[in-house]
Amino acid sequence: MPPPSAAPLAGTCTCFTDENGADLDDNPRCWHCRRSDLPSSSSSSSLLSFDSVPLYDYDKKWRILAASIKGFAIGAGIKGGLALFAIVARFRRRRLLTSAKKVGMASSSEDVILAIKETLRYGLFLGTFAGTFVSVDEIIATVGGHRRHAFRTLFFSLTARWRALLAGAIAGPSMLLTGLDTQHTSLAIYILMRAAVLASRCGIKSKRFGHICKPLTWVHGDIFLMCLSSSQILSAYILKQESLPGTYKSFLNKHGGKDPIILKGVREIACGMPFTNLEAIEKYYKATGVDLKLDPLMKVPCSIVHGNQSCGAHFISFLIQAYKRALPVYLPVYLIPALIVHRQGLLKRPYTILGKGLLGTARSSLFLSTYCSSAWMWTCLLFRLFKRCNIPMVAMGTFPTGLALAIEKKSRRIEISLYCLARAIESFFTCMADVGYLPSSKRLKRADVVVFSISTAIIMHCYAIERDVFRSKYLNVLDWVFGVPLPPSETPRRGK
Repeated sequence: MPPPSAAPLAGTCTCFTDENGADLDDNPRCWHCRRSDLPSSSSSSSLLSFDSVPLYDYDKKWRILAASIKGFAIGAGIKGGLALFAIVARFRRRRLLTSAKKVGMASSSEDVILAIKETLRYGLFLGTFAGTFVSVDEIIATVGGHRRHAFRTLFFSLTARWRALLAGAIAGPSMLLTGLDTQHTSLAIYILMRAAVLASRCGIKSKRFGHICKPLTWVHGDIFLMCLSSSQILSAYILKQESLPGTYKSFLNKHGGKDPIILKGVREIACGMPFTNLEAIEKYYKATGVDLKLDPLMKVPCSIVHGNQSCGAHFISFLIQAYKRALPVYLPVYLIPALIVHRQGLLKRPYTILGKGLLGTARSSLFLSTYCSSAWMWTCLLFRLFKRCNIPMVAMGTFPTGLALAIEKKSRRIEISLYCLARAIESFFTCMADVGYLPSSKRLKRADVVVFSISTAIIMHCYAIERDVFRSKYLNVLDWVFGVPLPPSETPRRGK
């Protein structure tokens, strides 16, 4: 038997025959041919994307096992990689401290143990999600049976429209494997945003809802979303950090580049409260070699933000410092995928792939540094223009910060804007709940699991039915994990 990847012969393909030389179907087609003719919209009754697995040797158990293993590998790989870089960063910080060596060693070992636990949990989460989805999908598809039976063919065609939706919803609660008491509100909202984007793309294609979804085709909609998100996120960073997720708050505190006592001073003047830490701010600047005397009757906080520097000089100096902080963030983001995804091409054209990775690192680092430095630039400009500082001014001044997203590559803009939008929504509703406009619900303790399950149902339904609404790189990953979908009429044969 020739390998499935071989080019099909002209006319009728005879790649697959049984031991007696008879064709397996009235119009035999090889596995290569089946994969090449996949439509853009199809059901999730899929085969593994292994070229070595022919159609008649299709094994549902193997597909479930492979999906589980691949899901575990992705979850553990992503979480483990992030944990590794976090451990290295903490270790470097500890080396700069003057604490005892034994305490540092104990803390490092605790970090490693926690990182291993988190890696295993996220691996089990995604592995269980993938295995559950494929299992439910296969169980429903098996009930449909062989396509030569008219009733089963009708049943199969009907279930093909909704079984991925059901399978995605049932697989959603696997999030609980990361910890029964661990809330994942940010992740759930982000996945909901991804589901909304896919649903809107389906709506744009629809004749019934196309005119309603037309505004979603705005070419700079991603930048607008980023501006909207920045207004909430950066306002919360200055005025109410407790409304932000812990890890995201740490990220902003690092790249925001301002000490908490400076943020407290800005917060007090924006909220109209009397100053309580002007002396602490003066001592902070004195420790950096800047002799500063702050006016307790000031109307704008520019001297608090950047001391004796002018607003323009502060923007330039902050930009340089922010770029140095951003480089270590994006270096692994570009180089690790280059080593994993493009490992084969890396041997053939290393300079091209590594060059693109370094260029992407430089570009994304410029985006993040410009984003952070322009946040202070815009707020200073607005404060000086209106000669006042209050909460609406902070929100207005942080809105144009999102324009920095234009520096990023077009294909990455929507990802970044949706990521930030998810955190902005979470922060906004937390702030509304804290002031009493949205009383928190005590009945639904794991709303994040419910939102995540609904979102994954929508995403997997789109993956099964409207594959062309996905970007090719995401579609390739989903196909690799779950298998390449076949048309609803082409169900795998039962083993004899």
